[in-house]
Amino acid sequence: MRTDANVTFVQAMLLAVLQGVSELFPVSSLGHTVLLPALLRWNVDESSESFLAFVVVLHLGTALALIVFYRRDWIAIVRAFVASVARGRLSDDPNERTAWLLIAGTIPVGILGVLFQSAVKSLFASPIPVSLFLLANGFLMLFGEWLRKRQHPSTSSGQVSGGRTYRKLEDLTPKEGVFVGVMQSLALLPGISRSGSAIVAGLLRDLHHDDAARYSFLLATPVILAASLLEIPTLFAPDAHVVLQQAAAGCVVAGVTAYASVAFLTRWFRHNDLAPFAWYCIAAGALSFILFVTKVIA
Repeated sequence: MRTDANVTFVQAMLLAVLQGVSELFPVSSLGHTVLLPALLRWNVDESSESFLAFVVVLHLGTALALIVFYRRDWIAIVRAFVASVARGRLSDDPNERTAWLLIAGTIPVGILGVLFQSAVKSLFASPIPVSLFLLANGFLMLFGEWLRKRQHPSTSSGQVSGGRTYRKLEDLTPKEGVFVGVMQSLALLPGISRSGSAIVAGLLRDLHHDDAARYSFLLATPVILAASLLEIPTLFAPDAHVVLQQAAAGCVVAGVTAYASVAFLTRWFRHNDLAPFAWYCIAAGALSFILFVTKVIA
């Protein structure tokens, strides 16, 4: 069985695992979804409705995994949001402030996604620019870490450095939430990581890695879910010959893998930074670019 005329079941499941890992790891899921089939010489039309429809289902699995992982947070955030609307003003409840920060961060993602999503879809079949975006993604994360170390030269979470402490997520202003959302919108470009760009934005607003990562994952949840639901009609487009059993299996595999990924990353960012992921993106992007430019991979 095949998801379309070119992708086998094994390939589809490999893409599902790749989506579950790379959507949340700051290494760009779209970038890897474009580069892997090209590097492995799969005969896949990545701009076809069938392939894009299958990718949509994988994203849905990732969104559901994030909802399950942060279910307690989401219940508290939704309740706090409803309470703030009923009250007509904000209180000091951190969950209320987080709720409005998520709204502020989602607005630019939604607007820019509507404006530019169609324009960047052509890049899905263009591995050379995608490899360059992956390379740029690595340098973006290294730049964020360099600025953070200038702000906090020798600290761990909560410690004072030069009279400064890390801010909490709820201390951000709505304007800063919009800034994080704009940065996350860079992920429209395949090769730029949604979580990586959002975490860098959080670091630039003086959050510690764990708070920046939490905001990134919470902010990604409605964005990925909404984008997936809006694209579901493509599953039933005339050119989208998606095998529903494989799509369902891929959704589950991507969801399970994404849940394991976010569980790992929330622990990782308590004591570690973006540098290992940055160097991986630089190496993978540079190697892919060289292979495609020299036509070693045709």
